[in-house]
Amino acid sequence: MAKAIAALLAGAAAIALLTPPASAQQATDQQQTDPSKKTEDAKPAPAGVTLLDKILVISRTGETAIESLASASHVDQEQLDRRMATTPNEMLLGVPGVTAQADARRVSSSINIRGLQDFGRVAVIVDGARQNFQRSDHGTQSTFYVDPELIKSVDVIRGPTANTYGSGAIGGVVFFDTKDAEDFLRPGETWGASVTGRYESNDKGWTTSASGAYKFNDNWDVLGNIVYRDYDDYKNGSGDTVAGTGFDVLSGLLKTTIRPSENSQLKLGWVGSSDGWTETSGGVPANDVDLKSNTFTARYNITDDAKSWLDLHINASYNKTNLDLTTLVPQNRFDPVTGLPVVLPAGSTSTFDVRTTGIDIWNTSRFETAGISHELTYGGDWVGDDVETGGTSGGDSFYTPSGKRDVSGAYIQDRLSWDWLEVITGLRYDNYSLNDSDNETSGDRLSPRITVGLSPFESASLAGLQFYGTYAEGYRSPSLTETLISGNHPAGVTFPFLPNPNLRPETGKTTEFGVNYKLNDIIEAGDAFRLKAAYFHNNVDDYIEGVTLSAFDPTSGCPFGPGIPICFQYQNFAQAKINGFELESVYDAAWGYAGLSASIINGHTISYEGERADLATIPSSQVTGQLGFRFLEDKLTVGGEVQYNGKPKGNPVAKDYTLVNAFASYQATDNLKVDFRADNLFDVKYTNPLNGGTTAVIYEPGITLKLAATMRFGG
Repeated sequence: MAKAIAALLAGAAAIALLTPPASAQQATDQQQTDPSKKTEDAKPAPAGVTLLDKILVISRTGETAIESLASASHVDQEQLDRRMATTPNEMLLGVPGVTAQADARRVSSSINIRGLQDFGRVAVIVDGARQNFQRSDHGTQSTFYVDPELIKSVDVIRGPTANTYGSGAIGGVVFFDTKDAEDFLRPGETWGASVTGRYESNDKGWTTSASGAYKFNDNWDVLGNIVYRDYDDYKNGSGDTVAGTGFDVLSGLLKTTIRPSENSQLKLGWVGSSDGWTETSGGVPANDVDLKSNTFTARYNITDDAKSWLDLHINASYNKTNLDLTTLVPQNRFDPVTGLPVVLPAGSTSTFDVRTTGIDIWNTSRFETAGISHELTYGGDWVGDDVETGGTSGGDSFYTPSGKRDVSGAYIQDRLSWDWLEVITGLRYDNYSLNDSDNETSGDRLSPRITVGLSPFESASLAGLQFYGTYAEGYRSPSLTETLISGNHPAGVTFPFLPNPNLRPETGKTTEFGVNYKLNDIIEAGDAFRLKAAYFHNNVDDYIEGVTLSAFDPTSGCPFGPGIPICFQYQNFAQAKINGFELESVYDAAWGYAGLSASIINGHTISYEGERADLATIPSSQVTGQLGFRFLEDKLTVGGEVQYNGKPKGNPVAKDYTLVNAFASYQATDNLKVDFRADNLFDVKYTNPLNGGTTAVIYEPGITLKLAATMRFGG
């Protein structure tokens, strides 16, 4: 490790020594071509430039997070660079109400919002493309694959207020926006390129990344990025190696932006990855996994000159994820049909092929009536899942059943603004159909939303204070697996999985009360304070969860057969009740920044007989503090993060724990940047409570040191 770090530092130092003449020449050239640049750079940063002031990419009406009458968060490129994320999980540190789960398969991520997770309850979107891959297993069920190095920002909207962004998102939406050429190229450049090398101590992991952008003219540019990661198994806080956590991944991005006219824009993109890792059983390698994911997107926007009646967006996407699993050693299994013991020979394969196609069209019209401003948004969307599973090992077409599901919807929403009052009213219609060779089910529903926002104060210190209240509903159709799973449990002990074509869709009904507050020039000119806080209560009617049935109960429908006398089936519960509090705040000034975020979540299910049970998907309650200092004319940033995690009620593996991280970033020259980060500085041994459903407790990485150098060129 020490040799590798020394080599990386030596390389960075060598680059730094070679770079200043070119940088100085570039700076001179820029001042010659733009005499005003030096004056502009000397100006103080405009007041209020914080993360909560960034326009949400996911927004359909162009508001920032601090303006949104909803629980919304934004993570920008600067934050992502500071995180030095290896997997998508690390990109969302400190975002209230949001927890990521990966268990041992680190490149395989699932997102939990407010205790809701899996099977589309959280819509994960990459450049407009829904990520709907699912594979039945212990632990998380629904996963997505995207490399953090390709991402420039992440937007989060919590709760069913996000129902204009697609059907089923009763938990919320997470939107990953990939990098663009216009973000990469500097003013006056027609081309640019960069290379990054990074080393991580814990898992002896190497990351190499290369980016290139070219501007053909003012109306056409293109960006490409390629990333390779190679990581060994990591060690937990006790110094024990966690088997099966190593991986290698090759990811890429190709994206072009075309501007046919002054008021229109077309973005075409491809994001892909080829991942490989080894799954273990009892600490012994059991399966070799090869995954390929490809996402293709097209996003078109056209407006009239004033963005009044026409602000039309047309998005189309296609995502294909294919996972091939090959057994490494003979395995004792149970036949999925008979339940009798069989030996699965080495080299047996399983395949999981999920294809998701989507179309999303909407327009926003802006106008006034009787002094009231309107932002009227109306549109529709369709998402189709086509799942094919199989392989020589058999069984996977039972546990993760093949089939097709179509989900569509249409909506209308009006945002009315008058002086100190803002009202949002909306109505969404959802429809779904689901089928395989033997079963077919369908359903539809109307879901309303109403939000009222008040800004009652006019004094300078309170003019930025806004209160809001929301009632919103969302609708999630059952997934293919929840409806059609069948066969017998494949290993350990055997028992039947029972399909349930009579599952009812879930209906999320959320009440939320929140406050937004913004204030500029508090202590010094150009500083800013932003705060968002909310209390929410979510009732999910007909909540779907897996249950164990007894063959000794004649009313359960569980047949008495080989194996232990139980069955597993997804069934509806009368309700899942979830409530909590969220806080997100930041103070930003010339010297640095300070941030505090928190989330407290509680939840339980209620059966139709009135029995209560703790909800297994409730994450830790969290409080995260962040502090950063800027030095050397903002070239050097140094800071740290402290996060307290409180165990959720009833979780069998959870404990309280506190993590401390530190970071430093140094822009040595215009073209050389060096980043350092220490995660889990005190080597705490801890586990993610969401992994309580796995077959063994998975402990997260112990202390991890990261060092990276990025060299950039352009002209």
